[in-house]
Amino acid sequence: MMDKICYKLETFEGPLDLLLALIAKNKLDIFNIQITELVDQYLEQLAAMRERRMDVTSEFLEMAARLIYLKTVSLLPKHEETERLKCELTGQLIEYQSCKRAAAQLGERFSFDSYTRGPEKMLPDRRYHGHFTLKELYAAYLSAAGRGKRFLPPPQEAFSAIVSHRIVSVSSRIIYVLRRLRLRTEQRYEALFDGIHNHSERVATFLAVLELIKGGRIALNGDQNPKVKLLNGGGKHGD
Repeated sequence: MMDKICYKLETFEGPLDLLLALIAKNKLDIFNIQITELVDQYLEQLAAMRERRMDVTSEFLEMAARLIYLKTVSLLPKHEETERLKCELTGQLIEYQSCKRAAAQLGERFSFDSYTRGPEKMLPDRRYHGHFTLKELYAAYLSAAGRGKRFLPPPQEAFSAIVSHRIVSVSSRIIYVLRRLRLRTEQRYEALFDGIHNHSERVATFLAVLELIKGGRIALNGDQNPKVKLLNGGGKHGD
């Protein structure tokens, strides 16, 4: 039989809270509750609360009626309903106990007596705070300069062989060759290139000679020292 106790607790959060306090105080097994003695303790506590003029809500009175009914049923010969009602009460007590433990853990982690302010917009600090040696800065400069050159357009000198050189047409060199041969109908082949230093002009002169030979207007004779000869009628279209 449980010893009669007098709690100095001022308030309970509900009837389940009071039952858990009684079970803990008397070191009872929550899975095997002694309903007969627990009811007496519960009713004594309600009476003490009334004497102290505490507010006894309907929840406490409802639990008292439930416990009294459970005690009455347990005195009957058949206890099937008693076990069912005890299982329901035990389940509620275990669930409430778990909630109290979780609330206590949250209370330790979070303080509800504090004010939380929303994030403020802060201007980023764009200043660079790194520190490097002169050797590291020089190596970084060389690396950046080398990468930069790859993205620069080619210098004008790179196009000098294509753009800056004078373009010489083959037709103009045909006229040149015919004029020379009209003054002197036979001359050395190499003499046609005397004084020509421009690559485009030399190529155009060579192509002009080929065109004139193909057209039957001039002839190229000799293997060692070839000579160019103007054929009959070759000079009619020279100018």
